[in-house]
Amino acid sequence: MKTTIDLPDLMFRKAKSTAAERGISLKTFIAEAVERTLTHPAPQASDKPWMSAIEGVPKIQKSVVAGIAQRVAASDAADLARQPY
Repeated sequence: MKTTIDLPDLMFRKAKSTAAERGISLKTFIAEAVERTLTHPAPQASDKPWMSAIEGVPKIQKSVVAGIAQRVAASDAADLARQPY
């Protein structure tokens, strides 16, 4: 099945580069990544009993984390733009 995905530029370049290093197509690389994620999903909080024992640790809102990730990605993109390659 065909679909369209929107990836941040830096993530796309890393995925394409990694696929090329492995000698596989980007399509195959992404399909394998999705398959791994579906086969081995990320652990849930219940899989981390030590997390429930931490009291007094503030929770960070997902929107704050997303904002930080966007700023880091923008900074990485700016750094890459200055590279001489």
